Amino acid sequence: MRDSRAMKLLHFDCFSGISGDMTIAALTDLGVPRARLVSELRKLGLSSEYRLAFSRALRGGVRGMRFQAHLPRATPRRAHAHGRHAHGRSFAEIRRRIERSRLSPFVRRRAVNVFRRIAEAEGKIHAQPTAHVHFHEIGAIDSIVDIVGVCVLLEALAPDRITASTPCEGKGFVECAHGRFPVPTAATLEILKGITIRQIDLESELITPTGAAILAEFVEEFGRMPEMTVDRIGYGCGQREHPSQPNVLRVVLGQTNAAARAEEDEVVVLETNVDDATPEVLAAAAERLLASGARDAFLTPLLMKKGRPGVLFTVLADPERAKETAEALFRETGTFGIRVRPSARFCLDRETRAARTPWGPVAIKTGARAGRLLVAKPEFADCDRLARKTGRPVRDIWAAATAECARLLLSSAKKRRPSKPSRAR
Repeated sequence: MRDSRAMKLLHFDCFSGISGDMTIAALTDLGVPRARLVSELRKLGLSSEYRLAFSRALRGGVRGMRFQAHLPRATPRRAHAHGRHAHGRSFAEIRRRIERSRLSPFVRRRAVNVFRRIAEAEGKIHAQPTAHVHFHEIGAIDSIVDIVGVCVLLEALAPDRITASTPCEGKGFVECAHGRFPVPTAATLEILKGITIRQIDLESELITPTGAAILAEFVEEFGRMPEMTVDRIGYGCGQREHPSQPNVLRVVLGQTNAAARAEEDEVVVLETNVDDATPEVLAAAAERLLASGARDAFLTPLLMKKGRPGVLFTVLADPERAKETAEALFRETGTFGIRVRPSARFCLDRETRAARTPWGPVAIKTGARAGRLLVAKPEFADCDRLARKTGRPVRDIWAAATAECARLLLSSAKKRRPSKPSRAR
């Protein structure tokens, strides 16, 4: 029997890089019906411009799925965009086509996001406005199929969480419309900013901009494969055969325990010393950081150099939001520098419940570890709201809610207490 707290985990093993067609092939190899992919892609109204082909292939002795979108006139499947081109499509055109289609809201939103990541990277590199970036090879129909197709397949699999290994890139040069570019290409590097990548000794481009944008859009955490029970494995084959390793993208679908994951957490701690801001400004800055998604924000009094009183402004943020949080901290405080460090936390599995009092319900926060309830506390804001509504002293409502918390903890402890074995007579 599956643990009711289990969550579905999808892990991308990018030891030979990642591209759009490899991702579609690998996800299809997990068992998503091809008919779903075909029917959903028809909603783009471009079916006359391509023909989908699936086949089995061997790469380095590993058997996997090969996916191709055949076009009337074949174009290179390199993800590269640049200024206006006679056969290109602009990001604005691609976005309109996707948003006006009958695809699901999830597929429309995430597909546009993936294209936007590539357009922003290319626009920055080539000094083009994002909306006006024209995609030469990406804008070709095969890459529209790749990006929308990946979103369709991920929606069908519906993982609760997506992780990936550290992406591996090759070395050497590739030929682009602008000439020879070193690997990793400028677009790939721009898209993967903030994500750790590893370059290996293989003369080939392993990560395309499309593959990079897929990782940047969907993956929550990079590194080792999390602890999980493996259900299915898929292999997506790339175009070329590499002499030293299989040119495949491996995807692993399985189950992991949600409660166990809740016990451990990774955050980024951002700190700065401030001695030239008023208390009002600092309080407003903390409120804005919390409203923008920071986990926590707090101030600690300091005695700084030259005997000046100041504060230590500390913010906890999700790792993927570290840069965004730092920019907000710069903007709100006017500080000149921020210290950043990763930090691991042990956390309880949190839940909000309702406690009954004689004057109405009060929300209470509970915390459990390994299924055992350890903490239950009333929400003061609820007690205060109820006190204002009823005219009762807030301490009376707080006391009643606290008593309900104590009963909840006692009841949980009794349920988990092992019964004493009877003595043999």
